[in-house]
Amino acid sequence: MRLPVFPRLPAALLLATLFTPAQASTAHTPQQQVPGVQHLQIGTLRVTALFDGVVALGRAEVVGVDPGIVTRLLDHRYVPEDAKGLQTAVNAYLIQRGEHLTLVDTGTQHCFGPGLGQVLANLRAAGYAPEQVDEVLITHAHPDHMCGLLDAQGKPAYTNATVWLSRADAAYWLDPASEAAAPQPMRFVFKQARDAVAPYEATGKLRRFGPGDALPEGVTAEDSHGHTPGHVSWRIDGGAGQQLLVWGDLVHFHAVQFARPDAAFEADSDRTAAIASRRRMMAEAADKGWWVAGAHLPFPGLGHVRREGDAYAWVPAEFMPLPDTP
Repeated sequence: MRLPVFPRLPAALLLATLFTPAQASTAHTPQQQVPGVQHLQIGTLRVTALFDGVVALGRAEVVGVDPGIVTRLLDHRYVPEDAKGLQTAVNAYLIQRGEHLTLVDTGTQHCFGPGLGQVLANLRAAGYAPEQVDEVLITHAHPDHMCGLLDAQGKPAYTNATVWLSRADAAYWLDPASEAAAPQPMRFVFKQARDAVAPYEATGKLRRFGPGDALPEGVTAEDSHGHTPGHVSWRIDGGAGQQLLVWGDLVHFHAVQFARPDAAFEADSDRTAAIASRRRMMAEAADKGWWVAGAHLPFPGLGHVRREGDAYAWVPAEFMPLPDTP
């Protein structure tokens, strides 16, 4: 079986992962404003957005469309930008149905240096304990989604949880043969993936799944490969016609990619497939009125997709009171 093309990581993210512990301890960490938490009720689901931090992605990492179009789309969108690039959030989502807790993605923990790795602290700030989490659903095996399976001491953060990772992503990222075929500067990413899942695999709590396999109740894995070989978007049934689509990395540049879904990200392993997945998921979310949660949409990254001619627009959720019980 032919190995998939190595999923490239953008230069800004690559540099962020290269902090040594000594460097991380002396680097500047932005002051926290308030705990990075926001709750939203979606049908029977209490959804809690958990902020991990921000990374900078450069304009040049948008590929496949003319740079002039990128500049025009970014004009007057006021996305924070400095010499390192455009501010890009990293989010995870905790979903409560009754007493059952599901976490989708886990953030960066130690893998991207200081200023990130806040998911675990924010989960606690939201009133939950990590040992209460029953399931961890991983959209894909990149470090900013999976490193947070471990705590700051390198121990399992979610000691009672079953971790779900697509078989296609596991086959690539956990396979030493894939690592050996990757460029030397990128090989450490494979070790990060293996380290993150190792204690769960050792206790039988890592579940590799594929099409047709049984998943947790009320959960559907939507194939949205392209950013990685086994990228999935998790759709969770909130009852009464309410659906939440946690779509992982379908969008990195919100000011560009809703208006131009054909704009790819240089880190996509298969850009053609990534564009097709983005178009399909945006169309379905818009036409069916699904709630959407995005790992790299501006925090809290919850809202809806609206059609605008042949393109789309992002409609952020409004802050609102919660019912007395989830």
